[in-house]
Amino acid sequence: MQVSKPSDQPISQLKVVIAGGFGAGKTTLVATASEIEPLSTDEQLTTAAIGTDRIDGVEGKTTTTVAFDFGRISLDSQNLVLYLFGTPGQERYQFMWDDIVEGAIGAVVLADTRRLEDSFDSINYFLELELPFIVAVNLFQGADRYPIDSVRTALRLQADTPVVGCDARDSRSARHVLITLVKHAHSIAVRARHSPSTSARSQHV
Repeated sequence: MQVSKPSDQPISQLKVVIAGGFGAGKTTLVATASEIEPLSTDEQLTTAAIGTDRIDGVEGKTTTTVAFDFGRISLDSQNLVLYLFGTPGQERYQFMWDDIVEGAIGAVVLADTRRLEDSFDSINYFLELELPFIVAVNLFQGADRYPIDSVRTALRLQADTPVVGCDARDSRSARHVLITLVKHAHSIAVRARHSPSTSARSQHV
């Protein structure tokens, strides 16, 4: 029997979401990973944001995403093309999340150890949506470093939720994060197809 090479298989096109708190590095990760010129809806922060957007820990940030970021990356080894959608980080823009997330196979929650609590909104959102997600700890220069298990405990994550360190400015690191997400989402889909409850439902359709 002839075995087809990965390149002989149809290329799958998948949508993934990059989420996280304000200033966590979502726009940077999308831009770093994208093989095309990324679309960004960054706007300059103004005095109107004072009292609305908390900037402690990210005082040097001068722009913010007001809609979404978009990029694309081909993972030849996986025979995949990923379309990347970055969400806005501030709470006042979360009304757009449902539209951005629709059709996604999973999400990356970027975490910043300087403002780790900002990750909870994204984590709780994906848990309620039952969308597979991983946490990528963006290792900012000068930020405190913590063991991955400590971050997992602080975020109250399940043991099977992948947590990885990353540098959103590094293309290899960004690629590793995305591959980790795809593999995690795939493993969840496989488990769901083979779970007794899924089999029982299919027999009654």
